[in-house]
Amino acid sequence: MSNLKTVTVNELANREANGGVELIDVRTPVEFRSLHAECARNHPLDSLDPHAIMGSRTMNTDDPLYVICKSGGRSLKGCKKFLDAGFTNVINVEGGTSAWDRAGLAVVRGKKSMSLERQTRITVGLIILVSGILALTVHPIFAGLAALMGAGLAFAGITDSCMMGMMLARMPWNQVGTETQACAVE
Repeated sequence: MSNLKTVTVNELANREANGGVELIDVRTPVEFRSLHAECARNHPLDSLDPHAIMGSRTMNTDDPLYVICKSGGRSLKGCKKFLDAGFTNVINVEGGTSAWDRAGLAVVRGKKSMSLERQTRITVGLIILVSGILALTVHPIFAGLAALMGAGLAFAGITDSCMMGMMLARMPWNQVGTETQACAVE
Protein backbone atom coordinates (compact mmCIF):
# COMPACT_ATOMS: atom_id res chain seq x y z
CA MET A 1 0.00 0.00 0.00
CA SER A 2 2.74 2.40 -0.97
CA ASN A 3 0.25 4.93 -2.36
CA LEU A 4 -1.65 5.17 0.93
CA LYS A 5 -1.71 8.64 2.43
CA THR A 6 -1.65 9.24 6.17
CA VAL A 7 -2.44 12.17 8.43
CA THR A 8 -1.71 12.87 12.09
CA VAL A 9 -4.60 13.55 14.44
CA ASN A 10 -3.48 17.17 14.88
CA GLU A 11 -3.32 17.74 11.11
CA LEU A 12 -6.79 16.23 10.76
CA ALA A 13 -8.17 18.40 13.58
CA ASN A 14 -6.77 21.50 11.81
CA ARG A 15 -8.40 20.44 8.53
CA GLU A 16 -11.67 19.87 10.36
CA ALA A 17 -11.51 23.33 11.93
CA ASN A 18 -10.97 24.84 8.45
CA GLY A 19 -14.11 23.52 6.82
CA GLY A 20 -14.95 20.04 7.97
CA VAL A 21 -13.78 16.58 7.04
CA GLU A 22 -15.48 13.26 6.49
CA LEU A 23 -14.17 10.71 8.97
CA ILE A 24 -15.28 7.10 9.27
CA ASP A 25 -14.41 4.88 12.23
CA VAL A 26 -14.06 1.20 11.32
CA ARG A 27 -14.16 -0.20 14.86
CA THR A 28 -17.05 -2.27 16.16
CA PRO A 29 -20.20 -0.41 17.21
CA VAL A 30 -19.51 -1.22 20.88
CA GLU A 31 -16.01 0.26 20.68
CA PHE A 32 -17.36 3.28 18.81
CA ARG A 33 -20.05 3.80 21.44
CA SER A 34 -17.53 3.89 24.28
CA LEU A 35 -15.28 6.57 22.70
CA HIS A 36 -15.01 8.17 19.28
CA ALA A 37 -13.85 11.35 17.60
CA GLU A 38 -16.71 13.84 17.67
CA CYS A 39 -16.92 14.12 13.88
CA ALA A 40 -16.68 10.37 13.14
CA ARG A 41 -19.33 8.06 11.71
CA ASN A 42 -19.23 4.34 12.41
CA HIS A 43 -18.77 1.86 9.54
CA PRO A 44 -17.42 -1.40 11.05
CA LEU A 45 -14.59 -3.04 9.14
CA ASP A 46 -16.28 -6.45 8.95
CA SER A 47 -19.20 -4.97 6.97
CA LEU A 48 -17.38 -2.11 5.24
CA ASP A 49 -18.80 -1.47 1.75
CA PRO A 50 -16.62 1.14 -0.02
CA HIS A 51 -19.09 1.66 -2.87
CA ALA A 52 -22.04 2.26 -0.52
CA ILE A 53 -20.03 4.66 1.63
CA MET A 54 -18.74 6.63 -1.34
CA GLY A 55 -22.25 6.72 -2.78
CA SER A 56 -23.70 8.24 0.39
CA ARG A 57 -21.00 10.78 1.19
CA THR A 58 -22.15 13.99 2.84
CA MET A 59 -19.32 16.04 1.34
CA ASN A 60 -17.92 16.49 -2.16
CA THR A 61 -16.76 13.07 -3.31
CA ASP A 62 -13.50 14.64 -4.52
CA ASP A 63 -12.66 15.54 -0.91
CA PRO A 64 -10.59 13.00 1.02
CA LEU A 65 -12.25 10.36 3.14
CA TYR A 66 -10.42 9.83 6.42
CA VAL A 67 -10.39 6.40 8.09
CA ILE A 68 -9.74 5.85 11.80
CA CYS A 69 -9.81 2.96 14.28
CA LYS A 70 -8.35 2.48 17.76
CA SER A 71 -4.64 2.67 16.91
CA GLY A 72 -4.24 2.38 13.13
CA GLY A 73 -4.27 -1.31 12.21
CA ARG A 74 -7.91 -1.77 11.23
CA SER A 75 -8.04 1.63 9.54
CA LEU A 76 -5.16 0.47 7.30
CA LYS A 77 -7.27 -2.55 6.35
CA GLY A 78 -10.24 -0.25 5.74
CA CYS A 79 -8.16 1.99 3.50
CA LYS A 80 -6.99 -1.07 1.59
CA LYS A 81 -10.63 -2.03 0.95
CA PHE A 82 -11.25 1.41 -0.54
CA LEU A 83 -8.08 1.26 -2.64
CA ASP A 84 -8.98 -2.23 -3.88
CA ALA A 85 -12.42 -0.90 -4.86
CA GLY A 86 -10.77 1.85 -6.95
CA PHE A 87 -11.12 4.79 -4.55
CA THR A 88 -7.77 6.51 -4.11
CA ASN A 89 -8.56 9.61 -2.07
CA VAL A 90 -8.65 7.83 1.31
CA ILE A 91 -6.35 8.79 4.15
CA ASN A 92 -5.40 6.73 7.20
CA VAL A 93 -5.38 8.54 10.55
CA GLU A 94 -2.10 7.74 12.32
CA GLY A 95 -2.46 6.54 15.90
CA GLY A 96 -6.25 6.30 15.64
CA THR A 97 -8.78 7.26 18.27
CA SER A 98 -6.26 6.60 21.03
CA ALA A 99 -3.99 9.33 19.63
CA TRP A 100 -7.01 11.60 19.02
CA ASP A 101 -8.02 11.29 22.67
CA ARG A 102 -4.44 11.70 23.98
CA ALA A 103 -4.14 14.90 21.93
CA GLY A 104 -7.12 16.33 23.82
CA LEU A 105 -9.27 16.63 20.70
CA ALA A 106 -13.08 16.54 20.82
CA VAL A 107 -14.44 13.08 21.58
CA VAL A 108 -17.78 11.57 22.50
CA ARG A 109 -17.64 9.28 25.53
CA GLY A 110 -20.39 6.76 26.00
CA LYS A 111 -20.99 3.48 27.74
CA LYS A 112 -17.72 1.73 28.59
CA SER A 113 -17.13 -1.73 27.24
CA MET A 114 -14.37 -4.30 27.26
CA SER A 115 -12.24 -4.19 24.11
CA LEU A 116 -12.37 -7.11 21.68
CA GLU A 117 -8.64 -7.60 22.13
CA ARG A 118 -9.10 -8.01 25.88
CA GLN A 119 -12.11 -10.33 25.40
CA THR A 120 -10.02 -12.45 23.03
CA ARG A 121 -7.09 -12.69 25.45
CA ILE A 122 -9.43 -13.72 28.28
CA THR A 123 -11.27 -16.30 26.16
CA VAL A 124 -8.14 -17.89 24.69
CA GLY A 125 -6.40 -17.84 28.08
CA LEU A 126 -9.33 -19.60 29.76
CA ILE A 127 -9.56 -22.20 27.00
CA ILE A 128 -5.84 -22.96 27.32
CA LEU A 129 -6.05 -23.07 31.13
CA VAL A 130 -9.07 -25.39 31.19
CA SER A 131 -7.70 -27.67 28.45
CA GLY A 132 -4.37 -27.89 30.30
CA ILE A 133 -6.10 -28.86 33.53
CA LEU A 134 -8.27 -31.39 31.69
CA ALA A 135 -5.18 -32.82 29.96
CA LEU A 136 -3.53 -33.37 33.36
CA THR A 137 -6.60 -34.69 35.19
CA VAL A 138 -8.94 -36.30 32.64
CA HIS A 139 -7.20 -37.30 29.42
CA PRO A 140 -4.08 -36.17 27.55
CA ILE A 141 -6.12 -35.57 24.39
CA PHE A 142 -7.23 -32.23 25.86
CA ALA A 143 -3.68 -30.97 25.31
CA GLY A 144 -4.62 -30.83 21.63
CA LEU A 145 -7.10 -28.06 22.37
CA ALA A 146 -4.38 -25.98 24.04
CA ALA A 147 -2.12 -26.62 21.03
CA LEU A 148 -4.94 -25.57 18.68
CA MET A 149 -5.39 -22.29 20.57
CA GLY A 150 -1.64 -21.66 20.39
CA ALA A 151 -1.69 -22.30 16.64
CA GLY A 152 -4.64 -19.91 16.32
CA LEU A 153 -2.73 -17.19 18.17
CA ALA A 154 0.32 -17.69 15.96
CA PHE A 155 -1.87 -17.56 12.83
CA ALA A 156 -3.57 -14.38 14.09
CA GLY A 157 -0.19 -12.76 14.67
CA ILE A 158 1.17 -13.75 11.25
CA THR A 159 -1.93 -12.75 9.27
CA ASP A 160 -3.06 -9.85 11.49
CA SER A 161 -6.53 -11.39 11.41
CA CYS A 162 -8.11 -12.98 14.46
CA MET A 163 -10.98 -15.41 13.98
CA MET A 164 -11.69 -15.50 17.73
CA GLY A 165 -11.99 -11.71 17.77
CA MET A 166 -14.33 -11.78 14.77
CA MET A 167 -16.51 -14.40 16.49
CA LEU A 168 -16.59 -12.42 19.73
CA ALA A 169 -17.55 -9.25 17.82
CA ARG A 170 -20.76 -11.03 16.77
CA MET A 171 -21.75 -11.99 20.32
CA PRO A 172 -24.91 -10.35 21.73
CA TRP A 173 -23.03 -8.36 24.39
CA ASN A 174 -20.98 -6.75 21.59
CA GLN A 175 -24.04 -5.56 19.67
CA VAL A 176 -25.59 -2.11 19.95
CA GLY A 177 -28.42 -0.25 18.26
CA THR A 178 -27.97 2.23 15.46
CA GLU A 179 -27.61 5.18 17.86
CA THR A 180 -23.82 4.81 17.52
CA GLN A 181 -24.03 5.82 13.88
CA ALA A 182 -25.75 9.15 14.48
CA CYS A 183 -22.64 11.36 14.52
CA ALA A 184 -22.69 13.31 11.27
CA VAL A 185 -20.20 15.63 9.64
CA GLU A 186 -21.33 19.20 9.13
